[in-house]
Amino acid sequence: MDRRTLLKTALVLPLLPLAAKVDAFVTGGGRWLKPGAAGWPTEADWDALNRLVGGRLSIPKNPLLDPATREDALAHIGNQFYVGDQPGLTQTGAYYNAWTSTPSARVLTAESAQDIATAVTWARQHRVRLVIRGGGHSYLGASNAPDSLLIWTRKMNAVQLADGFVPQGAKAGTPGVPAAHVGAGAMWIDAYHAVTTMGGRYIQGGGCTTVGCAGFTNGGGFGSLSKGFGTGASNLLEAEIVTADGKIRVVNAYQDPELFWALKGGGGGSFGVITRLTFRTHYLPQLFGVVRGTIQANSDEAYHALVAQVMRHFRDHLCNPNWGECMEFHGDGHIDLRMLFQGLAEDQAKAAWQPFVDWVAAHKEYTWKDPFWVRTLPARHFWDIDFYQERGLTFAVPDNRPGKPAYHMVWAGDQEQAGAYIYAYTSAWLPSRLLKDDQVDTLATAIVEASRIQGFAFHFNKGLYGASEETLARARDTAMNPEVLDAFALAIIATGGPAVFEGLPDAHRDDVKARRESDAVQRSYARLTRVAPGAGAYFSESDYFQKDYAKAYWGTNVSRLTAAKRKYDPDGTFAVRNGIG
Repeated sequence: MDRRTLLKTALVLPLLPLAAKVDAFVTGGGRWLKPGAAGWPTEADWDALNRLVGGRLSIPKNPLLDPATREDALAHIGNQFYVGDQPGLTQTGAYYNAWTSTPSARVLTAESAQDIATAVTWARQHRVRLVIRGGGHSYLGASNAPDSLLIWTRKMNAVQLADGFVPQGAKAGTPGVPAAHVGAGAMWIDAYHAVTTMGGRYIQGGGCTTVGCAGFTNGGGFGSLSKGFGTGASNLLEAEIVTADGKIRVVNAYQDPELFWALKGGGGGSFGVITRLTFRTHYLPQLFGVVRGTIQANSDEAYHALVAQVMRHFRDHLCNPNWGECMEFHGDGHIDLRMLFQGLAEDQAKAAWQPFVDWVAAHKEYTWKDPFWVRTLPARHFWDIDFYQERGLTFAVPDNRPGKPAYHMVWAGDQEQAGAYIYAYTSAWLPSRLLKDDQVDTLATAIVEASRIQGFAFHFNKGLYGASEETLARARDTAMNPEVLDAFALAIIATGGPAVFEGLPDAHRDDVKARRESDAVQRSYARLTRVAPGAGAYFSESDYFQKDYAKAYWGTNVSRLTAAKRKYDPDGTFAVRNGIG
């Protein structure tokens, strides 16, 4: 017996008599029962719940395993909208050594807050685990659990605009602001269509159009242009939520303000079931734009110089509210530019990049593998699939299933997310001090050496350094780690493979590759964060095995969040991986 095993045994043996006394209580992990355990709901119990919720309870199935649905499933399994329509599947399919996509014991296809309140009360009484799902994208596996009652909000997806919204409980005379009421089951494409394409306003949502609006906001919520418009959480004005006591509450800065604050980045599904959100909307610029290009260095020395130069250029010309999205750094010495901008004409965007383009042209050790280019388009049509199809553009892909909303689209580059198998995923906020003249070369060395182990991206829209003071002030009033206010970017180091849904032909879990690439991600992360020790992480895009996760996600806000959790969910009815409390 080794020392570690011996110590574990020594610690556990004195507790065995106590464990024997409380065995009936800890069945199924302590908080919830598991199927087959004493006390697990009978069919009569489930039938009773079904009657209470108007027949909206069912047994979810993996459509790939059901002969009645298999052919249709195989035809559409790469379609994110199809996957999202299946309560037995999840958008993220698995995470190595962590979780797999598995149907719940039952699913409530909720149509109202009362449906959800009824289910929450029933689940507490019967000690059945609750899982909440809107979009189903959770990398931490929060969208599924085999021993659970799944509360599925997909049908609660209405989006309505309001010209002068005033939160409930506000003082008389409080001025109204332009806003949008968004159902908890809405995806961001639903909100973009209603608010931007049809309404001519901007709403801060996610980059992937099939992400659910509620979970996105609970996690903090970064979109492509967060330096300009803030996080999703910072734009939340009000929410309707079902709490653990079965109450339906409308919360905002005036009613249950601590719960409202906790919902703004305190972790998806940790405080209750959101049923409706109200977001601030913004003036829509005339133009959005795209910058693309891939530049290759011909030596290690040239790669280092290139990285240092592009970081200086970002600091001096792009670290402001007009710019977002990312640069990708690769160990073979090339950088992919994948940037978006708003509020600039095409010539203004080109001018912002011209010093860097000129620098590259003056150095023969660099080659544009993919040409550098800048394009603009009307901001109102950025999420308009008809606009792209009329022009023969293919980087937006529609949901072509009969009878589905004609406006539903995903970016072509996001299609691989349907059922993705995550090998490893890490993130780290990088502080602005790394951009200073006396540190940028050290940062460049870290980027070069880390990218040789595993390539990664800097998402400049997921750090708020360079945003306006108004944007920073709103973000400061959220539960997110305050590090985000000084972070110029979120570094994301991740790797994964194709879908491995059970029943998918030729699906293969390559655990050898997963183990190898997971190790590479961790080593790359360790090297990069030597310049930012103890860096915080973004809840929604982080490591399942995140160390000291509460500090990483919420920093100095942990104690305040914990107090809110104790007040509104003292028994832990709502629990997610790495959640508060």
